[in-house]
Amino acid sequence: MQHKMDPNSDNFGAEEELHALRAIDAAANRAREGLRAAEDYLRFVLDDRHLTGQCKQLRHQLADALAPIDLSKRMAARETQADVGTTLSTTGEEQRAAAADVLTANLTRLQEALRGLEEFGKLVNPTVAAKIKQLRYRSYTLQRAAEITTEAVSRLVDARLYVLIDGQTSADDFRRLAGQLVEAGVHVIQLRDKRLEDRELLARACLLREATAGADTLVILYARPDLAALSRTDGVDVGQEEVSVKDARTIVGTEPLVGVSTHSLDQARQAVLDGANYIGVGPTFPSDTKDFADFPGPELLEAVAAEIRLPAFAIGGISLDNLPQVLAAGFSRIAVSGAVASAADPKQTARAFLDRLE
Repeated sequence: MQHKMDPNSDNFGAEEELHALRAIDAAANRAREGLRAAEDYLRFVLDDRHLTGQCKQLRHQLADALAPIDLSKRMAARETQADVGTTLSTTGEEQRAAAADVLTANLTRLQEALRGLEEFGKLVNPTVAAKIKQLRYRSYTLQRAAEITTEAVSRLVDARLYVLIDGQTSADDFRRLAGQLVEAGVHVIQLRDKRLEDRELLARACLLREATAGADTLVILYARPDLAALSRTDGVDVGQEEVSVKDARTIVGTEPLVGVSTHSLDQARQAVLDGANYIGVGPTFPSDTKDFADFPGPELLEAVAAEIRLPAFAIGGISLDNLPQVLAAGFSRIAVSGAVASAADPKQTARAFLDRLE
């Protein structure tokens, strides 16, 4: 026989309420502690103001959601000394191999606690339970963004120079340019050409993949996750008008990088929460490659550098002459196009940029 613990029914007695409140109090403590430990990682290890703020906001929203459950009742129900769980532990709880393990363990702990709050909350206040459910979903988004940022920082730790090239006038010219950039040590090459038909664009992507074989240079295809998957590039880059990070990820899978072009701080923040592996930020200066009505300039770079730890590349009109302004804004990663690809000696120019970025 199923027994429903409805606080408004005659069957919901003082002892049953006490048990529910003890479980709620313990879960609330675990959730708050998990959030605080995760926040400390995001603040002191990852040094990410945006994600730290997201974590702090979630902590405050948790407190607001639990407010209808009288704190005095929770304190009256609390019984730590007689709690059988205080003497139970596992080896995994006592060990952490790396700082990132603190993040994973505590966000997982948070989600487990939120589920407990949601279930036992249904017994005493269904409205509270519904709010906790939404916070649990938000915690999944926070964990994804935090884990992806942590992994991307490690994966792209050495990526400083990102060069965008088109398909050139012939396959031979394209192969020659790609070879020069690889020899120079360019970290990332993006193929971006809206003029080419799909078959030709795919062929160029495959050529670029061949040119980088055995090298550390990453290959990115612009706005075409389908062709990126076919040519097995290292990732795809999408703009604000192209497919979403979610759609791109659906096509290319979990391993390839998904980058997003952003033109404002809000767009950069959203790209982090959407699960991007890196962002392009700009346009920094006017350029011959793309027309923009507004140029957020170095000010946007400063805002992003102060708040977001996800690997970010300054883009738009960057040259050897104005590079010091980019560096002064807090950016050590840049994406360039004509400044290298159209130079008289692309290999030498790329090396000049690399020297300045080291």
